[in-house]
Amino acid sequence: MSSIQIINPIYHPGWDKLLLTHTQTTFFHTAAWAKVLERSYRYTPYYFTIIADRRLSGLIPMMEIKSIFTDKRGVSLPFTDECRPITRDAGQLRELQRQIIDYGRSAGWKHIELRGGGRELKPAHTAFLVHKLMLGDSPRKVFSTFRDSTQRNIKKARRHNIVAKKESSLAAVKKFYKLNMLTRREHGLPPQPWRFFKKVYEYIIKKNKGFVVLAYHRNMAVAGAVYFHFNNCAIYKYGASDKRFQHLRPNNLVMWEAVKWFVENGYQTFNFGRTALKHHGLLQFKRGWGTREETLTYQKYDLRRSRFVSGSTRITPFYPIFRKIPLPLLSLTGRLFYRHVG
Repeated sequence: MSSIQIINPIYHPGWDKLLLTHTQTTFFHTAAWAKVLERSYRYTPYYFTIIADRRLSGLIPMMEIKSIFTDKRGVSLPFTDECRPITRDAGQLRELQRQIIDYGRSAGWKHIELRGGGRELKPAHTAFLVHKLMLGDSPRKVFSTFRDSTQRNIKKARRHNIVAKKESSLAAVKKFYKLNMLTRREHGLPPQPWRFFKKVYEYIIKKNKGFVVLAYHRNMAVAGAVYFHFNNCAIYKYGASDKRFQHLRPNNLVMWEAVKWFVENGYQTFNFGRTALKHHGLLQFKRGWGTREETLTYQKYDLRRSRFVSGSTRITPFYPIFRKIPLPLLSLTGRLFYRHVG
């Protein structure tokens, strides 16, 4: 067993090149995502890493969250749909796990959260579904795998003169942010702070590691989504829309514009992200794109009780209030609230 190093990827030379030596790494393991989280929310990165012969052999990235409301804890990773441990085998997974537990105890963490812990770690604290699309080399072939209703919705958006554009400017991110505030309020949730999306622009979109697709109706942005990419894999991360235009199906055209671009640029897989088991409408939407469905489990290790625990992390007792708050006040709530959630 090679020794385990605790690395901060932000300051580690050649971190992303190291990630490319392993086939299972994703965008969420990159230094760019670490920078966004650290500089938006002041989390501290501790990436438990095994390097053998200059190649990545094992990795569980952690970030320390300090909060007067949600306690001090380690999370792999905050605001990340899926961050499965990268390990050679079950023995290596257990070794990394032991090292993290030992570190967490010495650092005073209350618990450890793993977002995609692997079959060896039980029980699951929370379960989701993930949908992935194999892209191939032809947009036409990929389009033919979509459900008939999905194809019709894309065509409907075009008939109603919806125009979807791939964009990488700060102005495009601002347009998406405005749509995101509307969508989050509709769902009864505070929006992510603007500072977060500004960091996404600075460290990801501006560096050609992601982009925004916006759908326009009569020159007004009515829907949009944010996408990341790394190592031939694409990820749909955030989506938003003005519900007044949902009947024109702009979200379908936004998604197709992104999928088509990734096919044409040689990417192999497209990850639609996690979905809660009870979110039937979103599940139906993602199943309509010819996707493969997988179960994603989150694990939570209670350091005080020295065991993995089951339960649920979904706590939304105040969502009716958020749906009624004016957007400026809702934005302020997001700035104050988000860093404590992780």
